[in-house]
Amino acid sequence: MSKFVILTGGVVSSLGKGTTAGSLGRLLKNRGVKVTMQKFDPYLNVDPGTMSPYQHGEVFITDDGAETDLDIGHYERFLDINLGRANNITSGRIYSSVINKERMGKYVGATVQTIPHITTEVKDCMMALTGKDVDIVIVEIGGIVSDYESGIYFHAIRQLQSEVGEENVFLLHVDLLPYIGATGETKFETVQASIQKLNSYGITPDAIVCRTSKDAVMNSEVKSVIAKRCFLKGPECVIQNADTDTVYEIPITLQKEGLDDVILKKFGMSFPKADLNSWSFMVNNFKANNPEIRICIVGKYTKVADAYLSIEEAIHHACTYNQVKAKIDIIDAEDIEEVGAEKFLKGAKAILVPAGWGSRGFNGMLETIRYARENKIPYLGIGFGMQLAIVEFGRNVVGLQNANSTEIDPETEFPVIDVMKEQKKVLNNGVNTRLGAYNCVLDPSSKAAKLYGKELVSERHRHSYEFNSAYYDKFEQAGMLFAGMNPDSKLVEVIENKSHPYFVGVIFEPENKSRPNKPHPLFLGLINTAKSVR
Repeated sequence: MSKFVILTGGVVSSLGKGTTAGSLGRLLKNRGVKVTMQKFDPYLNVDPGTMSPYQHGEVFITDDGAETDLDIGHYERFLDINLGRANNITSGRIYSSVINKERMGKYVGATVQTIPHITTEVKDCMMALTGKDVDIVIVEIGGIVSDYESGIYFHAIRQLQSEVGEENVFLLHVDLLPYIGATGETKFETVQASIQKLNSYGITPDAIVCRTSKDAVMNSEVKSVIAKRCFLKGPECVIQNADTDTVYEIPITLQKEGLDDVILKKFGMSFPKADLNSWSFMVNNFKANNPEIRICIVGKYTKVADAYLSIEEAIHHACTYNQVKAKIDIIDAEDIEEVGAEKFLKGAKAILVPAGWGSRGFNGMLETIRYARENKIPYLGIGFGMQLAIVEFGRNVVGLQNANSTEIDPETEFPVIDVMKEQKKVLNNGVNTRLGAYNCVLDPSSKAAKLYGKELVSERHRHSYEFNSAYYDKFEQAGMLFAGMNPDSKLVEVIENKSHPYFVGVIFEPENKSRPNKPHPLFLGLINTAKSVR
């Protein structure tokens, strides 16, 4: 039967449970273990799709159209696999499912309670990923052990252990191990406190990953003390995960600490040692002292670090491949509205405008796109960034002075971006948002086709507005190449400016399919062109 590795967190959030889980998955996968991943988020939203990036960072889109937590992006990048709706579950979805079952009479008159009904739903979601093609399911529980809303998951873990056998469940606790520089001491009281809280739910971890600074002293003596005080089998079950130069170094760290050996030993599983040579080669390239180039992301969600996480990662992937290092500047479009593009964008080797919604920052992004077009700076527009590139081109090249998107101005004279009737043929239930994977046929003469190396591709979408095909001829005559089309709906997927060294807009979100050892073609093209900008 499939085994479970369940990650919990203690003391503070943002310790890197997601990157730890993804790194462990990569390490086990390289040993030949068949792995899948799952994240439980304790908030009551059914999914993060309606949440502002200021609340929870970016929304990561999967092939099946699920709007998921950003940790799903970590999992996909580390393991180079495609996940979906079953891999990200929220408390809102758990409660909604139970209430719907109650309304449908599924509980045949029983009093519906947190235990057993909610916890059973949690376990069912975990068990849904098991099967003959999965050796280990790695499950991350969001939040920390002292969060009120996380209690249902710890009760569910205890029940899961009882039902499938403790020998089939490995509990991995990720915790903060502070280092006091003034005294040179590594303090472990924080770990003790969170383990005591876990114990109160009737569960004890099999191993602890201690997040530390690079300076922290983590010798065998410290590990032995932590192991004894936290009821672990031995110091080998205390794993140091110190700060690294890149998150992609973590699988190497975990291998050196022997975490994979500890897990497989408990499960009685035998696999050869992981070969991380190619992964290490990639990591060394990430860390290499390559020449630096400045890449500007101009958006509207600039006050939270993870709003454009996948885009930043995709840039780093492409830069590493091109043997340069990215200096990424994230610029608020509203600042450009106030003082103009020149102050913020002068010296940029490439400019990117990402996806977004609403009118805030609209004019700043338009000015950014005009600056990139007129100064021949490599440009990549994603989602909203493509729509605004069309608006800017319509106004300043085609001559449609008041061209706009109906999202911004429903009464615009020239609605070059609109909700198109073609969408109703390809979307479910009349919903206008395109979510998930759609095919795109590329023009063989386009930069995009040359970069992809093929003419039929599939990319992930999350948007509601499209290029208005009524303006197709006017834009084409003015020098725009409609480089990619959806074969079913004939909606425009990719645009290119023929008179520009690299000016590409895509309605989909290509960053979601970039991998550290397989950079996305469109980001490769952007960075490769940026290298030659003087």
